[in-house]
Amino acid sequence: MPMLAPPLFALPFPSIDPVLIELGPFAIRWYALAYIAGLLFGWWMAKKLCSSPALWGGRAPIQPEEFDDAVVWIALGVILGGRIGYVLFYNLPYYAANPWEALTLWHGGMAFHGGFLGSILAMYLFCRRRGLPFVSMLDIAATVVPVGLFLGRLANFINGELWGRASDVPWAFVFPHGGPEPRHPSQLYEAGLEGVAIFTILLLAIRAGALARPGMVAGLFVFLYGCARIFVEFFREPDAQLGYLYGGWLTMGMVLSLPMLALGSWLMLRARRRPALGADIPA
Repeated sequence: MPMLAPPLFALPFPSIDPVLIELGPFAIRWYALAYIAGLLFGWWMAKKLCSSPALWGGRAPIQPEEFDDAVVWIALGVILGGRIGYVLFYNLPYYAANPWEALTLWHGGMAFHGGFLGSILAMYLFCRRRGLPFVSMLDIAATVVPVGLFLGRLANFINGELWGRASDVPWAFVFPHGGPEPRHPSQLYEAGLEGVAIFTILLLAIRAGALARPGMVAGLFVFLYGCARIFVEFFREPDAQLGYLYGGWLTMGMVLSLPMLALGSWLMLRARRRPALGADIPA
């Protein structure tokens, strides 16, 4: 890789303690707070969606009280899936040699793609047990996920982790553990794309009636996330234990995101071909 010319200006990394509150052995970290805040906001917003018949073309297929029970399943799916995904996809040799380390969540190490699969499995099992429409549950969850992604990426930035590739752009940061080179703040790129941009697009789609077509919102989210993640991977430093794959430019994040493009496209096409909710209700 060619050496970058020293930048004329690099932003100093903000001095923010990753631990928000510490009382003896008890500590609240920004990263944990991001998960909690994302889940609480998602719970609140999901209930609002379930309480708005106009968005569904009639009575919502999932009622607010039913989502109250689902959120516990989803939270477990996100946490367990995210951790298992990180262990399997990103650092399996290390955890195979140190299996107890897989339980140390406070040391960090969560994979979005693992949390994505874990939450889907949790929602499927919950809907099957309660007799609820699984695809509509996916639509509700997909609507609120970008908020959690936004908060999580901000926490990554505060922690000074998952930094970007070395760069001479004027907004590059010198990260505390990223060496002397200024680097892309790829966590902020992800917060903007995966969080703000996707959330805005989904809200616009919902206002246009997307929830009335089961699978449309979920498909749109999955497709947009795949696009955003692949784009940001060109600026994000790959995990040190993996590096680049297949020719020196492909990363694990890209590999795991490619199937999301196909899945999202299929869900949207499926939603377009099926009757909208409330289509059989006389005007």
